Amino acid sequence: MQATVGDRILIRGKTVESVDRHGEVLEVRGADGEPPYFVRFDDGHETLIFPGRDCVVQHTQREA
Repeated sequence: MQATVGDRILIRGKTVESVDRHGEVLEVRGADGEPPYFVRFDDGHETLIFPGRDCVVQHTQREA
């Protein structure tokens, strides 16, 4: 998994009752876009994550 600053992170809920979490990558702390990522979630919570299989990186469009 690779990400860059500004990409969106989606963490899928693990149960039917769990909601998906969405956030923005603020920092990439691994080499070559690898985890860990420092993320600000849409609810304002900021944390360092090591994404699992339930996580998807949504790459943002870059202007040329």
